[in-house]
Amino acid sequence: MIIAPALILIGYAFMGCLLVRAVFSWFEPYPKNPIHRLAFDVTEPVLAPVRRVLPPMAGFDLSFVVVFFAVSLLVQFLQQAQG
Repeated sequence: MIIAPALILIGYAFMGCLLVRAVFSWFEPYPKNPIHRLAFDVTEPVLAPVRRVLPPMAGFDLSFVVVFFAVSLLVQFLQQAQG
């Protein structure tokens, strides 16, 4: 089946975008760099709804951790189901 490998690849690419966004956020809080802008545009539609449900705690945005963990679980589930 071709759907599972494609979803796994998309999951890894999304986690990569999340990591790029996290690293850039330490140096440049507003996305001006094209790579940072791309990572922001790809991840914000997923992070924003989670951020509305789970507001920042003690200044930390936990939506990143929740989404990264959920995508990791999804990728692992797909890899196990693929066999």
